[in-house]
Amino acid sequence: MDRRGFFRHGLERATQAGVRYADGWVNQNAGQWIRPPFALEELEFLLACTRCDACVNACPHDVIFPLAGHLGSQVAGTPALDLLHKGCHLCEDWPCVVSCQAGALAVGSGIDTEPPVGDASSSGPLPRSLAMIGIDQSRCLPYQGPECGACADSCPVSGALAWLSAKPRIDPQLCLGCSLCREACIMDPPAITVTSINDSPVSGSGSGAPTD
Repeated sequence: MDRRGFFRHGLERATQAGVRYADGWVNQNAGQWIRPPFALEELEFLLACTRCDACVNACPHDVIFPLAGHLGSQVAGTPALDLLHKGCHLCEDWPCVVSCQAGALAVGSGIDTEPPVGDASSSGPLPRSLAMIGIDQSRCLPYQGPECGACADSCPVSGALAWLSAKPRIDPQLCLGCSLCREACIMDPPAITVTSINDSPVSGSGSGAPTD
């Protein structure tokens, strides 16, 4: 290998190592927030997003908010879902995605699934799961004896939220993590839990999300 080839090879290895480091860093920190539907993988998303707030303004249910500056310049101003306080309605026409001219949110980016039978987004692709939704049985009323059913009709995906022996159960294979069941829960705090896909706690206070 000549001198030029040696340096080129070294530069390529350094570049690859830098990309791996950056990818690892962003994915590790990405667990603190939840991106809007059809977001690219985190590193690609950060490179594509222009922080224009178009998707924030396009959301008819005010679920999307820009991340706060103290989280770091790499992510400040990028959009996230406030699933701790509101649910994503999985709008049929995906206004947040349509508004994204930069392509950071893009239907058909290889992360889509065919829709289960349900009321929301009845045709076309659905995004990968936004978050992992669970039930805190120590707080959920039906698990403690009283009848409830507040979340019974909240889920837009058929079969994702089922009732067995008058108790709600979530099918993780069908659930898209929209958090509409949490929004419907009458408990304070809700008996429905929200965690990111990589099983990290989701930032609420201090993330930039609106507070009640």
